[in-house]
Amino acid sequence: MLALARHLFTFAAMPPIAWEEILFYFFIALTLIQLFYYGRFFSRVAFFKPKEQQQSRQHPVSVIICARDEDENLARNLPGVLVQQYSSSHELVVVNDNSLDDSKYILQELKKTFKSLHVVELTQEAKLISGKKYPLSIGIREAKYEVLLLTDADCVPASEHWIQKMQEAYTGGIEIVLGYGAYHRRRGLLNKLIRFETFHTALQYLSYALSGIPYMGVGRNLSYKKDLFLRNKGFASINHIPSGDDDLFINKVATKENTAVVIDPDAITRSIPKTTWGGWLKQKSRHYTTAKFYKPKHKFLLGLYFGSQFLYYPAFAAAAIFFDWRFVLPVFGLRLILQGIVLYKSMKKMGEADLWPWFIFLDMWMFFYYLIFAPALWRRPRRSWN
Repeated sequence: MLALARHLFTFAAMPPIAWEEILFYFFIALTLIQLFYYGRFFSRVAFFKPKEQQQSRQHPVSVIICARDEDENLARNLPGVLVQQYSSSHELVVVNDNSLDDSKYILQELKKTFKSLHVVELTQEAKLISGKKYPLSIGIREAKYEVLLLTDADCVPASEHWIQKMQEAYTGGIEIVLGYGAYHRRRGLLNKLIRFETFHTALQYLSYALSGIPYMGVGRNLSYKKDLFLRNKGFASINHIPSGDDDLFINKVATKENTAVVIDPDAITRSIPKTTWGGWLKQKSRHYTTAKFYKPKHKFLLGLYFGSQFLYYPAFAAAAIFFDWRFVLPVFGLRLILQGIVLYKSMKKMGEADLWPWFIFLDMWMFFYYLIFAPALWRRPRRSWN
C-alpha cells in the first residue's frame, strides 16, 4: 500500500507535458496515419502489375451510354466508341433520355454508318425513380450481351483498345471491373485541380479494390455483368437516391472475390472538364451527396484518411512554429518521400504524369477542397441527373 502511494505521489509530481509537445505528438500521429494509407493502400496502384494471361479472352460486350440533351457530345465522342478494334461480338446501346435537342437526328445519322449502334428512345419520365437509374436500367435490359461496359456521352476512350482491355479482366469469378475515368488536359489552374482531385479519388477506390475492399466505381468507366445487376434487383434499393447508379450500386454488390481493376493507358476514358469554378463546384457537390450511404467500414476508412489529410498541413505548420522545426521537418520529409514515390508511379500509370511536379501544392490544396465540399455530405441531393 505504501509503495502504491509512493508511486502515485511520484506520478503527480511529474511535470505536465507542454502543449507544444502534445502538438508535436499529434503531428506524428497524423503522419503515421498518412504513411499507413500510402504504404498499405495507395502503393498497390503505384506498383500494380496486371496478371499475365496465357491467351487473350474475347467476351461479347454491350457498351451502354445514357444521354440527355447531349447532341454535341454524341457527335464528338460516339465515333471513338464505335470504331473500337474488337473482333468479338459487341454493340453500343445509347439511351436517348427525353432529349429536346438534336440528339435523335445525330443518332439516326450515326446508325446509317455503324450497324452495331442500337438506339433506345425514351419519351416519358420515370416519376418514382430518381436520377439516371431508369434510363440506365432500360439500357441494361435492352443489352444483348452478359458483359456490360458503361461510360457517359461526354467521354471518349483513350484508345481503340478500350473494350479489349476492360473485358480481359473477366477471369474466373469476376463480375465487376473498375476502370479510370479521367479528364482531358487543358491549360490553367482549374484544370490541374480537377484532374488531381479525379486522380486522387481513383487512387483511393482502385487501391482499396486491389486491397480486397472495393467500395465504389465511376460511371465514366465501369463494367459489370448483367446477371449481377438482375440478381440484385438492379437499383431497387437505391432508387430513392438521385445519384449512386455507379458508386452506391458497386458499394452494395462488390466483394473481394468478384471485383477486378484495370490500370492501363489504353483502358482510360477521358471527359471534357468543367471550365468554370461554379460549374465544377456544382458537379462535385452533387457527387458527394452519396457518400453518406456507404457501408460503415468504408465510411470509417475514408473518414480517417480525409481527417488526417485535412489536419496534416495545419498541424505541420503549428508544430514547426511552436515546437521545434528541427524535429518536425524530418517527420514531414519521411511522408513527403513516400508520397512522392507513390504518386509519381501512380500518375505515370494513369496518364497524369504532368501533375507530379505540382503534387505538393495540389496536396496542400486538398485542405481547402475539403473545406468547400464537406457541407455536401449533409446536403439533400438533386433529383436531376444531368
